Amino acid sequence: MNKRIFLIAGTATIATAWLYNNLPQTQKAIAASNKDFEIKKTEEQWRKLLTPWQFCVLRQRGTERSHSSPLDKQYDKGIYNCAGCDLPVFSSETKFDSGTGWPSFYAPITGAVETSIDKSLLATRIEVHCRRCGGHLGHVFDDGPKPTGKRYCMNGVALKFIAGG
Repeated sequence: MNKRIFLIAGTATIATAWLYNNLPQTQKAIAASNKDFEIKKTEEQWRKLLTPWQFCVLRQRGTERSHSSPLDKQYDKGIYNCAGCDLPVFSSETKFDSGTGWPSFYAPITGAVETSIDKSLLATRIEVHCRRCGGHLGHVFDDGPKPTGKRYCMNGVALKFIAGG
């Protein structure tokens, strides 16, 4: 295979993976969408409730651009709620600066989130979603700080910060 064909094929593969992850697609509906969540809404109802970016992330498993959320550098005391249903999902007490450009936590509030397997983007990751509405919040990785060793890497647009002690 000559160099030009190799570069074209590589570029096409990368572009396909990027498009799959960044364009809203029906087949990318939340993996847990068949689960019976406490809060159920039609696609139209979710679209009316959420901003376009929130809908893309929470309902279509999109990902916001790194360093685009003001919540990444938010370190005041408070609670981070699911932007879809207002369930408290993370506490500022577990937030840390992961250097990734996304709000990161070493643990969720007990019983607030669930996980599922995400095989998009040519990799297997652990997706984190709200246990009450099923909204996609982000992913969890095994490279976080003590005491859990976990890094819950969340989309800021999927969260709502409520200040307070």
